[in-house]
Amino acid sequence: MTELIIPLAIFIALVVLFVVLLRRVGLLVGETRELAVFRRAVMDLAGRIDGTLESITAKVDTVRRRQVEGATISADLDSALEALLAFGVEARALEGPPVTVPSRAAFLSEIDRAERALQMIEHGCAILGTMGGTSRIGEAETAIKRGYLNVVHAREALARHATEIAAVRPRDEMRWLSRRGRTP
Repeated sequence: MTELIIPLAIFIALVVLFVVLLRRVGLLVGETRELAVFRRAVMDLAGRIDGTLESITAKVDTVRRRQVEGATISADLDSALEALLAFGVEARALEGPPVTVPSRAAFLSEIDRAERALQMIEHGCAILGTMGGTSRIGEAETAIKRGYLNVVHAREALARHATEIAAVRPRDEMRWLSRRGRTP
């Protein structure tokens, strides 16, 4: 009887160990896959946002340098704002693994920052377009310059946060056979 119980106990222990190991590997593979999909989506979104912001900053720079009138870029500002609003909705819909929460939140705040900056530029261009005299030219130029700089800085920060998300690894605290060190 004991000749049968000992091998059976060893077999059961090996099966349990194998099931635990497979479960852990499955969790790691699932999290890695989820992170890879999230990375690709964020990098794609960051590239599209960068293209939009690059285009509009070049046009705003011409207004800022007084090479063209502010009214000439109002349609471009409107389309850039609409695109950023759509990008913001898309970014909020992206669900990433918990390890990406800080970088994702920073990415979203930079999209909002770029939106506010474009609104500031639009405000400055509106002041330039409606001025009869030069009484508010300083306010308009300041709004355009501050908005321009905020767009430039938001663009740089978006690229930095997208790179941070791309560099994130699955939970470092994951252990193969132990729950020690894992945060709930």
